[in-house]
Amino acid sequence: MIIVTGGAGFIGSNIVGALTGQGRDRVVVCDTLGAGDKWRNIAKHNIADLIAPARLFDYLNGLTRSAWIFSHPVDAVVHMGAISSTTETDADLIYDTNVRLPLDLWTWCARHGVRFIYASSAATYGDGGQGFDDAFTADDLARLRPLNAYGWSKHQFDRRVEKLRRGLDRPPQWAGLKFFNVYGPNEYHKGSQRSVAIQIFERAMAGEPMRLFKSHHPDYPDGGQRRDFVYVADCVDVVLWLLDHPGVSGLFNMGTGQSRTFLDLANAVYAALGRDPNIEFVDTPPGLRDKYQYFTEARMERLRAAGYAKPFTSLEDGVADYVRKYLATDDPYR
Repeated sequence: MIIVTGGAGFIGSNIVGALTGQGRDRVVVCDTLGAGDKWRNIAKHNIADLIAPARLFDYLNGLTRSAWIFSHPVDAVVHMGAISSTTETDADLIYDTNVRLPLDLWTWCARHGVRFIYASSAATYGDGGQGFDDAFTADDLARLRPLNAYGWSKHQFDRRVEKLRRGLDRPPQWAGLKFFNVYGPNEYHKGSQRSVAIQIFERAMAGEPMRLFKSHHPDYPDGGQRRDFVYVADCVDVVLWLLDHPGVSGLFNMGTGQSRTFLDLANAVYAALGRDPNIEFVDTPPGLRDKYQYFTEARMERLRAAGYAKPFTSLEDGVADYVRKYLATDDPYR
């Protein structure tokens, strides 16, 4: 059995789809669906159960009581659940959800010999002034300065893991993934937190120009701000690889290792639609300018050194797949 928290969310539902697509019939989703269309993210997948987050530990402990003495029915917890909005202001709620809950899951997995894979974030790097190296020592982590409560909470958990991993009370495998700018199917419920790729697509389909921020930095042209855009299928492949390699533990960047511009992204969307680009540049809001990131790029050497060898999808290929296989169809869900 594999339990995927946040399994009806963006990255989580793609992981669930891949696991069930392998023929696994004991994939349990822990998530809330609400009154919208989020349920469609898992509608195609033959999941074993859907558990509300408030019931997760009751469910886990119930499995423990029914387990054989030498065999626990849960093989791994893939923890993708979090408050991921960078605009959420309730820091107490963010801490409880993004730090306290995964700490409790770590403890449970350690106690029961269950593997634990979790979502960290590139937001832990803050403005990027300390670089984007996923070095995992106490001193390396102490240098990072996240810019918002979400990034701070993910950073806090990474720092706790750095201490806990050195003790005896740890899961048999643990791995954190610092996701960079992920795009792809099943992000539709995320509102303003959706990727720029889908926003470009929607404006293009409406016949409206895509608005990109002007540069207010002398080293970058308008639209030349750079991000490490990573297709969600690559993120899923890394999670599956970790599940297939239980001897690999660590904190790893989850990007491509190659930054691309927002203009590159826009051109890729228009190319996938077979249309000429229609782009306008607008001023970056004054309140955002001082904190705006002009460059992110994941260093991927540590994941490669751990043995992951599959090439990452190029921006053009990933966007073309997303647009043609999902966004431009009657059924955009994975």
